[in-house]
Amino acid sequence: MLRTKRRWVVLLALLLVLMASVIYLSSVNIPVLEPKGIIADKEFRLLVTVVLIMSVVALPVFGLLAYIVWKYNEKNQIRKKYSPDWESNKYIEGTWWAIPTILIVILSIITWNATYALNPYNPIPSKNKTLVVQVVALDWKWLFIYPSLRVASINKLMMPVNTPVHFYLTADAPMNSFWIPQLSGQIYAMPGMQTQLYILANQSGEYNGWSANISGIGFAGMMFKADVVSASQFRAWASTTLLRAPALTIARYNNLIKPSTYVASAFYANPAPNIFNLTIDKYMMPNYHGAVQ
Repeated sequence: MLRTKRRWVVLLALLLVLMASVIYLSSVNIPVLEPKGIIADKEFRLLVTVVLIMSVVALPVFGLLAYIVWKYNEKNQIRKKYSPDWESNKYIEGTWWAIPTILIVILSIITWNATYALNPYNPIPSKNKTLVVQVVALDWKWLFIYPSLRVASINKLMMPVNTPVHFYLTADAPMNSFWIPQLSGQIYAMPGMQTQLYILANQSGEYNGWSANISGIGFAGMMFKADVVSASQFRAWASTTLLRAPALTIARYNNLIKPSTYVASAFYANPAPNIFNLTIDKYMMPNYHGAVQ
C-alpha cells in the first residue's frame, strides 16, 4: 500500500513539473521560439523537426531507464530474476541498430537540404528592392552603415518590413558574431574578412540583437535594437537622419573604435567614403597598426 502511494506521489510530482514547464514556456519570451522573419521561421521549423525525430529515440530510452530502475530495484520484492540472454538475439540486435541508423539517415537528408536552403549568402526573393547594410563589430558596439542612404547608426538597426536586407559584415575588433534571434541565425564578423547575411522581417516590431561570441570585458553589453518599421517610416527616419545627424568622419570613426561598454544608440549622416572597405584593408597590411586613414 505504501509503495502504491509513493508511485502516485512521484507521478503527481512529474505532472506538476510538466505543467509548470508548459506554463513557464508559454509566458516567457524565448526569441528563437518566436520567429518574426522568413529565415528565423525556417530555422524554427527545422529545430522542431529535429527535436521530434530525436525524441523517437530519446523518449523510449528514458522510459525504459525509469522502468528498469523500478523493476530491478533492490527493494522491489516482485521483481523477476535478472538473467538476460540477449547477447545472441539477432532480432533485438537488428532492431536497436536499425532504428538509430534510419533516424541518422533521415537527419542527414534534412541537414543536407537545410544547409543549402538556409545558406546566409542566398538572396531572398521579394518584390521590394533589397537594402544593403554594412555592419562593423567594434569594441563593444555595432556600427551600421547604409551606403545608398548616406546614413549610419550605432547600436540601432533600422529595417523596413517585408524588405530583404543584405548585410556585409566585418570587425574592427576581436572576432564577433552577429545575431538577431527572432529574424535569423548568427554569423561571424572577423577582422580583415567579409561575410554576408540576408534577412527579411515579415512583422513590424523591435527585436533584440546580440553579440553571440565572447569578445572581452564588454561582451555582456554588446547589444543592439533592431527596429522593423513600415517603408514610409523607414524613409522618414533616413531623411531626418541625413538632415540632422552629425557626419561620420574618419576622426569620429577613429574615436568610435576605442573600447567602450554599454554604448547608447546614435545616428550619423554622410559616412566617410569606403569606411567599411578601409576597415577590412587595414588588417590585410601586416605593417599597418593604426586606425582607418
